[in-house]
Amino acid sequence: MSGTSEGPSAPAGTASGVPPAPVTERHAAAHPPPAGATPRPHPEPAGPGPANTPPAAGTRPAAGAPAAGAPHGSGTAYGAGEGTAASEVRDYRAAFNAATLPMGVIDGRGRVVRANEALGGLLGAPAAVLAGRQASELLDLASDDRTWHSYREVLLGRRSRFRCDRRLKHPDGRSLWAEITVVPMTGASATEPARVLLTVADVSDRRELQERLRHLQMHDPVTRLPNRTLFFERLASVLETPPYQDDSMPARQQARIGLCYLDLDGFKAINDTLGHRTGDRLLAAVAARLTDCAENDASRNAGGNRLVARLGGDEFAILVEDSAGTEELADLARAVLAALQQPFDLAGQRLSVSASIGVVERVAAGTSPTGLMQAADTTLYWAKADGRARWTLFDPERNAHRMTRQSLSSTLRPAVERGEFTLEYQPLVGMADGVLRGVEALVRWNHPQFGVLPPNRFVQIAEEDGSIVQLGRWILRTACRQARRWELDHPDEPPLFISVNVAVRQVWDSDLVADVAEILTETGLAPGLLQLELTESAVMGSGGRPLRALQALSDMGVRIAIDDFGTGYSNLAYLSRLPVSVLKLDGAFVKGFRYEDGTHPSPADETIVEAMVQLAHRLGLTVTAECVETAGQAERLRRIGCDTGQGWLYSRAVAPEQIAGLIGSRPLEG
Repeated sequence: MSGTSEGPSAPAGTASGVPPAPVTERHAAAHPPPAGATPRPHPEPAGPGPANTPPAAGTRPAAGAPAAGAPHGSGTAYGAGEGTAASEVRDYRAAFNAATLPMGVIDGRGRVVRANEALGGLLGAPAAVLAGRQASELLDLASDDRTWHSYREVLLGRRSRFRCDRRLKHPDGRSLWAEITVVPMTGASATEPARVLLTVADVSDRRELQERLRHLQMHDPVTRLPNRTLFFERLASVLETPPYQDDSMPARQQARIGLCYLDLDGFKAINDTLGHRTGDRLLAAVAARLTDCAENDASRNAGGNRLVARLGGDEFAILVEDSAGTEELADLARAVLAALQQPFDLAGQRLSVSASIGVVERVAAGTSPTGLMQAADTTLYWAKADGRARWTLFDPERNAHRMTRQSLSSTLRPAVERGEFTLEYQPLVGMADGVLRGVEALVRWNHPQFGVLPPNRFVQIAEEDGSIVQLGRWILRTACRQARRWELDHPDEPPLFISVNVAVRQVWDSDLVADVAEILTETGLAPGLLQLELTESAVMGSGGRPLRALQALSDMGVRIAIDDFGTGYSNLAYLSRLPVSVLKLDGAFVKGFRYEDGTHPSPADETIVEAMVQLAHRLGLTVTAECVETAGQAERLRRIGCDTGQGWLYSRAVAPEQIAGLIGSRPLEG
């Protein structure tokens, strides 16, 4: 046994002779000393000096050691946390003050609590002077309602973040774009109200790059004018501006908007013959003259802004904000036409060009960009249709007619299938005896929206879209079937011939000869009782397929009549070679035969009609006079030698039942 006395064993994990770690209050409570034992005092911290000497400033206390001045027995976690928090606050404030990013702490009322030197340098004032100032005034956050509302929502704690761009004035005189961000700060309490952190970043370079890219995206590279995208963006913005939406004001006080929509006449020919390089030079020169016209117009009228844009190809637009009225737009259109009519000198080439302009001017309230452009496009089409090199003002009535026409065109084909068409018949009367000889079938459209429409409202539309083939076949079949029914119902009377109008497109787009042969066979009507009427312009000069079709129909026994003779392309030499049986004189000649209205008959009309009747008879043709309205006209036409007459003197177009009552009756002439 050694001569030294053995002490108690050291706890596991500790070296012999090293004092154990301080016992916390929790450990002491869990392991009380034996009964009667004297408690061991806590060891003092190592190192020289008094036991309660605080650590050096800026140093963190050693792990496990109580904070300076803390009583013995207090928890070490509490003391360390308090020192760490104070140190972190000092670190944060140091970083805040030294940061190159302008920052400020704002209270719930929007006042600056603290600002760093970077923010002071940006705003041109010492950071301390900014305290108490309203951040919205310093950074222009109240200039528009949307920004101001979003900013206030963050201050009130109802929004987690707000960001906006503002153009600010730097103390050195230059302007810059700043991105301002406002976010709530944590740590609010009853004694420390909620605050927000405001940062300001200089984004001028980024903004400048964005603006350059946007300019390239929004401008035409040839003319340097705003392109279609920018034009419609500006138009939508103008129409959405509050003053343009106030329709409670009297019409004379409401804001108005105007548009000149134009394209160059014959520009494609210039491009094709002189090349695209010359074409581009011409477009750039046109753009310069349009800009001058718009600027001069703005200076004369002292009105709103003028925006000149190239919408594509050779199409340009001049938008007039806050227009003074239709006359201002008319003056602008006249000035544009006059400017463009002056020759262009392009690298030694002298070119002349004209333009067609559609002009729209109206109250801006209730106007949409789409509606305005549709009206302008329609008016431009009118200007070109009226002869080009002119301007045309939008006409609501003309547009309503166009819209009605479009509506009819879109529903015409289904209307044939739905059976919305009917036929009425107008008598053709012998001029010598007044006896009914035949009838002309006239189609009517029982439109569900527009009521009963005469053929002049829709036949031309049907010819343009090709539905005349389907409609014409229905008319021919229905008319032949009706003529055959009259023939069977009145076997003791001479049968009536039926006259049906045929469009030239029916000859081109269908086998008219086969259709006629099939319908005559189907209905049992004799070919000699069918008369097909074609307009003079459709028949004269016919060759190839149309002429062969007319000849085949004539050989079949069908009579061919030229309608509205004397007003079209009268070629008397060609007339002798056509398989024609009847000439129908245009009603314009017959109107000159009036007596009853107090006017004297036109000697020229009578001479022309007499010559045409004699010519037709010598060619073996019969003559029908249209638009016979008075007994005096009928008498003179009878003396001249017209064979049959048609007009209100005898009867208007009527239903087939009324024609049946006229068959075999007394002469129809009144």
